[in-house]
Amino acid sequence: MQADITEQRNKPNGYYDSVREDMVKYIPDDAQRTVEFGCGSGGFSVLLKERLGVEAWAVEIDEKSAKTASEKLNKVLNCDAHAAIAELPDDYFDCIIFFDILEHLVDPYSLLTSVKKKLTKKGVVTASIPNIRYYSSFVKYVIHGNWDYQNHGILDKTHLRFFTYKSIVKMFNNLDFEILELEGIHPTSSRTFRLLNMLFLNALSDIRYKHFAVVAKPKEIS
Repeated sequence: MQADITEQRNKPNGYYDSVREDMVKYIPDDAQRTVEFGCGSGGFSVLLKERLGVEAWAVEIDEKSAKTASEKLNKVLNCDAHAAIAELPDDYFDCIIFFDILEHLVDPYSLLTSVKKKLTKKGVVTASIPNIRYYSSFVKYVIHGNWDYQNHGILDKTHLRFFTYKSIVKMFNNLDFEILELEGIHPTSSRTFRLLNMLFLNALSDIRYKHFAVVAKPKEIS
């Protein structure tokens, strides 16, 4: 039984194949061992092996994708995100990766807490998190009153949690992480957005981005 992630079957073709090359810059250059939760077919972690020479582990709940990834990576756990915790060594990983996965979980908060002990002293968590306030989605439900779930995207029907810039900051702070980087990625090209943001004196700047990239490390306990 899946403990903490929503149903992932019947996804459109290519759903598990994203490489996310845009996120490479958020991985520490000196990382030696990484683990990617929700790795899909393993494309991103393969990229890290090629560019950084890392020992790449991964966790993937979809059996077919996990099998594909296991042919390319050092170790792949085909299980639920929370179930994987017991199988990961403590004080081992320099970077733990969550790309568009936290929003699928019933309890992403306890998972983020659990992975702390898996990090080395220099280790960080790197995440990509969808922005529920992204401009095109914002217009659909705020202006037009439509909240329609889809097979993928901001309102993916398997999303259980929704995040904004402020809620991301609160989540990591409340879980005793220090945010090292937090920036918007995949901006809208809408001219209407730029005009509205000017009219509101830049108060809508956060809705420009479809995702936020986060790099955080556990706070040192004094």
